[in-house]
Amino acid sequence: MVPHCLPPDIEERLERLENLLASCTICPLRCQVNRLRGELGHCALPAEPVISSFGPHHGEERVLSGSRGSGTIFFTSCNLNCVYCQNYEISQLRYGEPVSVEDLAFIMLSLEKQGCHNINLVSPTPHAASIARAIVLARSRGLSVPIVYNTGGYDAVETLRLLSGLIDIYMPDFKYGSALEGRRYSNVPRYPSIARAALKEMHAQVGDLVIENGLAVRGLLVRHLVLPNDISRSKRVFAFLASEISPNTYVNVMSQYYPTYRATAFPELSRRVTPAEYDAAVAAARDAGLKRIEIQGL
Repeated sequence: MVPHCLPPDIEERLERLENLLASCTICPLRCQVNRLRGELGHCALPAEPVISSFGPHHGEERVLSGSRGSGTIFFTSCNLNCVYCQNYEISQLRYGEPVSVEDLAFIMLSLEKQGCHNINLVSPTPHAASIARAIVLARSRGLSVPIVYNTGGYDAVETLRLLSGLIDIYMPDFKYGSALEGRRYSNVPRYPSIARAALKEMHAQVGDLVIENGLAVRGLLVRHLVLPNDISRSKRVFAFLASEISPNTYVNVMSQYYPTYRATAFPELSRRVTPAEYDAAVAAARDAGLKRIEIQGL
C-alpha cells in the first residue's frame, strides 16, 4: 500500500480550489459564475457537493473491484453533455442530494470500513474543491485506501495541479480523437486538446499504473469507449497514449456502448458496436505500441 502523506501546502491549495468557484474556472468550460453565492453555471451545481448514490461496486475494472468492490461515490451532474450517457439521470437530469464535506468524508470512511479496496469518485470534476477538503478530512481520521479520480477527461490542468498528492489513481476517459465529435456528441469545445493536456498532468503526478496483489494502488488508468462507425477515432487516441504518455499506459478498451438517452436521434450512434469494430479498436491499440490493454470483448 502506498503511504498517504498530505502535501505541506495543503491548506493553501484547498483555499485556492475554493477560490476558483468565486468566478468558476474549476473546469475548462470556465463559466465564471460565483458558485459560492449560489450562481449556477453549466453544471448547475452549488458550491457544496451533491451525490446521487454510493456503495461497493463490483463492475469496475478488475484491478479496482477486486473481491470486495470499489467504494463508488456517484456525484451529480457533469461538465460533459454526452448524448449517449448511460448515467444521464445523474449526469444531466441531475438526480441527487447535497451533502456536507463532513458527510462526504464520513461516506469515504464508511466505504473503507465495509471492505472496499478504494474510494472511487465518479464525475468529480465540478466538485473538485469539496472533494479535496473531504479527502483531507478523511485522511486525518484514518482513511488508508487509494483515491480514484474517475473523470470524463475534460479537466483543467490548474485544478489537477491543486489536487496533486491527494489522488492516487487517475481514471480518465479519453473519448474522442477529434474535436468535431467532442462538440457534436458531448457539447464541449476542443475535447482532444483538453484531454491530452489533462492526461499529461495526471501521468506526471502518478505515473504508470502500479498493481500490487492484483489491485491498483497508484497511477494512470485510461478508459476508451469504442463507438459505432469509429466516432471515437480510436487510432488517434491510442497513438497519443503510446507516444506522449507511455507505452505502459493501462488502457481499458470498452465495448459496452448501447444507444441510450438521446443517441437514437443520431443515426450513426443508433446501434451497438459490432465485433469487427471492437476488434479493430483493440488492434489499433496494439499497433500503436500499447502493452497493457484490458479487453472486454462482445
